[in-house]
This record gives sequence, C-alpha cells and structure tokens, in this order.
Amino acid sequence: MKQAPVLLSLFAALLAGAAPAREVADIELPESLQGGGTELLLNGAGVRTRFFVDVYVGGLYLMQPSRDAAAIIAADEPMAIRLHIITGLITAGLMRESIEAGFERSTGGDTDPIRREIDSLMGVYDDGVAKQDFFDLVYVPGKGLDVFKNGTHRATVESGLRFKRALFGIWFSDRPIQASLKRGMLGR
Repeated sequence: MKQAPVLLSLFAALLAGAAPAREVADIELPESLQGGGTELLLNGAGVRTRFFVDVYVGGLYLMQPSRDAAAIIAADEPMAIRLHIITGLITAGLMRESIEAGFERSTGGDTDPIRREIDSLMGVYDDGVAKQDFFDLVYVPGKGLDVFKNGTHRATVESGLRFKRALFGIWFSDRPIQASLKRGMLGR
C-alpha cells in the first residue's frame, strides 16, 4: 500500500510534463504549435460569433508574443492561426463564403493578385467541415501556407508575403472580420 503515494507522485509528474493548453469556449488550444521548424507560442484566442452563434475558436501562434496587429500582418516569419469549429451549423460552403468575405475586407476588394492562392486554400474545405474539426493555417516564409485539418497536412498553398498579409489581415487588419476576436487573438 505504500506504493500508492509513489505511483500518485509519478502520475502527477507525468501530467505536469504534458503539453499545457488554454481553454476558450470549452475548447482546449495547445500553448504551442510547430511551424516551419519553429515552435510557435499561443499569443491569444477568441471566439468568432456570427448571428448570435459561436462559430469557431481562433488562436494566433507567434514566435514571440505581440499585441501589434500591423507588425503581425507585415512580419515575414513563421506564424499560425488555428480555427477550431464549435458549431454543427457551419458547412464547407459557409466556411468558403466567410473566408472569401474576409479576403475582400482585408484587401479592400483587390483579391485578383492573390486569386490563385485563395482558390487553393478554399479547396481544403471541399471534403466538408464539421463540429470539432480544427484547421491550422501555418505560414512558412519562402514556402507559403501549410494547411492542416485535424492535425493532417491537407495542402501547401505556394504563396508569398502578399497572400500572407491578406490572410492574416482577415483577423488583424483595420477592418477585421470581428473586433472582439481580433482583441482576443492579440491577447488583450
């Protein structure tokens, strides 16, 4: 019976070494992700709400914490956004529509120069979107955007900084898709 305290201590030590997570709207976001061979740290997170429905939890991952939206958009360094779907009401079509609207806002309607990249990203949603799916959009300088669905690599959108700026501008531009989500992802 004296082994029980030792086993409990070992179990507690193992749990303490487990990757910590941050909970937002009952979703646990990991405190770090790998991107371009770099550890990216959770900067902040928030909930995207549309028509009074919580749609997804969004998390921003950076090499080092930042609250400067303009610097995040401009930076040519590894970073990622996680979108964790929290409603069964979203479909692939609605997801594509929402992303398209975000690019329109982010670019001031000038999506033609990055149309190929946008269409490539949209293809990731062709096999559907379901509650509890999560998408990691990982920007890697010199390569483009690696897109993962539920931890599985789905596509690499070969792109440059112009596309990355438009993509991150969806959440961090002066006209973000949702101001409260922007604040949450910036850790405010």
